[in-house]
Amino acid sequence: MAASETTTVDAGGRELRVSSPNRVIFPATERSGAVTKLDIVEYYLAVADGIMRALKRRPTTLERWPKGVHPGIVVSTREKGGGDAFFQKRIPRGAPDYVQTARIQFPSGRHADEICPTEVAAVGWAAQMGTLTFHPWPVRREDVDHPDELRIDLDPQAGTDFADAVRVAGEARVLLEELGYAGFPKTSGGRGVHIYVRIEPRWTFTDVRRAAIAFGRELERRLPGQVTTNWWKEERGERIFVDYNQNARDRTIASAYSIRPKAGAPVSAPVSWDELREIAPEEFTVTTMPARFAERGDRHAAIDDAAHSLEPLLDRYERDVAEGYADLPYPPDYPKMPGEPKRVQPSRDRDRPR
Repeated sequence: MAASETTTVDAGGRELRVSSPNRVIFPATERSGAVTKLDIVEYYLAVADGIMRALKRRPTTLERWPKGVHPGIVVSTREKGGGDAFFQKRIPRGAPDYVQTARIQFPSGRHADEICPTEVAAVGWAAQMGTLTFHPWPVRREDVDHPDELRIDLDPQAGTDFADAVRVAGEARVLLEELGYAGFPKTSGGRGVHIYVRIEPRWTFTDVRRAAIAFGRELERRLPGQVTTNWWKEERGERIFVDYNQNARDRTIASAYSIRPKAGAPVSAPVSWDELREIAPEEFTVTTMPARFAERGDRHAAIDDAAHSLEPLLDRYERDVAEGYADLPYPPDYPKMPGEPKRVQPSRDRDRPR
């Protein structure tokens, strides 16, 4: 089949046209064969139940790599656009009627209509458009201002690795059980571990972020020298960073089953708590995940069975405040937030003339 040809696939009962199906998106490596555009589309259709559980009715930013993941590809950033790969927050022009949207508001006050998958054909269409990674908001389109998900992002820093993140996740599991929460872990698709907790959608983004801060501070107390909530990289050291700002408005995490733009086409894989101690994240790829999914199903199948109260964590946050703990910095592109401490790196603050 020539690169300019097209093919069609069945996407949940809809006929989905895939252009340039043989275009290589991930070149072959020593451990894996080349992955084509059609392979990407078929992967998402093979894990349809899982990816829809992660995305359904959620405003979703698309991470698009239409030219593939090759050496020399330039990625657009918040500061500099114009790259070959980019994040798309607004629905692309020409989207089919079945690709629905949800309107979300950014911290700046501006808004956008993001795609909001309601069926797997929308996911397949996005993949056909070059989307590798889906970044859903922790809200449903019925109420985009009140998250229904707490996200614990365990991010290894220099000098630490996946095994360190797994060790911290083990203590996070203990803490979740003490709180009465059901936590659902997954690999990040790299060295990190993500844990999701469904919550009642009655708190603001600010509240959920504070709950994540409280959770991270408790992990710091339980695992001194192994965990940090320090926002500034120069202060984190060789520890696992609990990235509480992933719970701020307009911050997202790659969804379960999302493909990551790295050699070998790894995916963010839902796992059981027991599996987490045994697996290597590189085991989960576009090539291997469909067979695992067919055999074992979605490890997050029960994630919607219960929604929890944030009150225990918000109570901890208030106790920390009473003991002298302050709020923590927001990302640098945010407007100054109420109660936020000075947004300046401590070393630079010390170096400023008085």
